[in-house]
Amino acid sequence: MAAAPSRQTRKRVRLDIAAIALAPLGLLLILYAQQLEGVPVSALLQLPAALIVFGGTLGAVLVSHSLAEVGKGIGAAAQTFTAVEDDSETLSATILSLAIRAHRRGMAAVESELDTITEPFLKEGLTLVVDDTPLDMLRENLKAATELQQLEDESPARIFDAAAGYSPTLGILGAVLGLIRVMQNLAAPGALGGGIAVAFVATIYGVGFANLVLLPLAARLRERAALDARRREMMIHGICAIQQRLHPRLVTQKLRPFSSKVPRIEDVVARMARTAPQGAKVPA
Repeated sequence: MAAAPSRQTRKRVRLDIAAIALAPLGLLLILYAQQLEGVPVSALLQLPAALIVFGGTLGAVLVSHSLAEVGKGIGAAAQTFTAVEDDSETLSATILSLAIRAHRRGMAAVESELDTITEPFLKEGLTLVVDDTPLDMLRENLKAATELQQLEDESPARIFDAAAGYSPTLGILGAVLGLIRVMQNLAAPGALGGGIAVAFVATIYGVGFANLVLLPLAARLRERAALDARRREMMIHGICAIQQRLHPRLVTQKLRPFSSKVPRIEDVVARMARTAPQGAKVPA
């Protein structure tokens, strides 16, 4: 049985108000700078330039990625503006309680707790442990699973990176098209302004869209993927330590590089004692 990659079960429903409020800050500062220079915001509103840059970027992305992938990427980007609850303390406490049971009672004690574990990756890894999987194979399977999951988690970021590469180029394309219009109307001075506006505004749209929207979203997506990967890495160390039946204090030392919220063994034992059925003996 191999540990298959699985999505995290943590709920991401609370909005990250700070991120939402600060997201348009760069654009607002640019518009304010325009106002200080006496240039009206309406001068930046050019429909032809918008169609060239935004429409062209969307078309290029849809050619290089499927519609389903693009939709998934947009949904993932929206999720980056929700707050993720840090459950590292609860997760590490669960791992330590299992390590205590395994160290004192053996793997049978871990097997009896499998049905109570709600984290899929941890449950799958411990199932391998209970099945007496050799340590090297266990670590290899878990590493492969988390690497595959990380690739999947980072796929939306790659879509936005691709879009950020297309957008400035299409801005240059819009500038060239605007200049062509200018050259075609040199004999008609009244038509020059529109062509020049499209030329410069298209470049602004392309560079601004890439650097103010697309690249920041890609960075946020990669940050979320990295946090999830770090969380899984902590579980891998904990699962392998349980398989080796290491002393719980050594397990604590293995978990602490991944989180500052790893509880003390004494606190975990006390929590186990509070939740244990009356008369049950807590392994300490």
